Amino acid sequence: MSSIKRIAITSGEPAGIGPELVVKIAQQAFTDQLVFIGDPALLQNTARMLGLTIKTGPFNALRRSASKAGEILVASIPLAQPVNVGELNTGNAQYVIDTLDYACQGCLDGLFDAMVTPPVHKGVINDAGIHFSGHTEFLQQRTGSNEVVMMLATEHLKVALVTTHLALNKVSAAITKPKLRSVLNILISDLQQLFAIDRPNILVCGLNPHAGENGHMGMEEIETITPVLQEFIAAGVTLSGPLPADTLFTEKYLKDADAVLAMYHDQGLPVLKYSGFGKAVNITLGLPIIRTSVDHGTALDIAGEGIANIGSLEVAIYYASKLARQRLTS
Repeated sequence: MSSIKRIAITSGEPAGIGPELVVKIAQQAFTDQLVFIGDPALLQNTARMLGLTIKTGPFNALRRSASKAGEILVASIPLAQPVNVGELNTGNAQYVIDTLDYACQGCLDGLFDAMVTPPVHKGVINDAGIHFSGHTEFLQQRTGSNEVVMMLATEHLKVALVTTHLALNKVSAAITKPKLRSVLNILISDLQQLFAIDRPNILVCGLNPHAGENGHMGMEEIETITPVLQEFIAAGVTLSGPLPADTLFTEKYLKDADAVLAMYHDQGLPVLKYSGFGKAVNITLGLPIIRTSVDHGTALDIAGEGIANIGSLEVAIYYASKLARQRLTS
């Protein structure tokens, strides 16, 4: 098996900063082979707008070679309509889905070792009549996975989520004992297999303020969360919780933790993004493939200005390569 890994990078929202990030990242050399999934003209037009040059060549599945600075291979998928930078267009929504589908299927078929996703705009995809709640849910359905877990990671902090892109008034009902067991099993398994942490130490947030205050601020901790955690602890898993989220994210608790499990999106991710925004990576656990993503959105307001930071995309590519190699050895 080749030591060079092949990593698919999708287009993201074509009017956002995704194409700009790809053009910028392609100015660097990589020991692995990067393959852009999308319209090569989009990259060329973006490069001209930024005053950069980029050489695009057709992707050949029979050849693996390290990516050279200023060059990138392209698995061509044409845009449906011209792109006006910073302006959403429902006409290109299916293009975004097609790039994700191509990359995902390529990973399932072994054509790619991992996929990296720049940001998409959920609103314009749904406005086009295509139900889309996020990459995580799309890839779960596309791969036929029973359960997946969103986890964002920085150098010093990993935060996984029980629920993801769900309205706050639906979160409590979504946190059931089977759901929590499934998420914990995936989190533990992938920390062991992908991150080589034999006995992960996981901190678990409560759902309510003060982790329910012994039932005075909610019963979810007593009725659902604590019983499940006790099951895992009895089985030898190192877990702490449910802990109040407002104090869990302090040095006292985090210094010995391998990961935090938050109950919902905006409970755990604001802290992580504050501590490492632009240097974090989004990793989907529980998939039969490796998928990483940037930690930010489409940034339509700065698209085309040349100021978008490639830091998160660099980290996403790094983790895609690292996790693809770790999966082979585990």
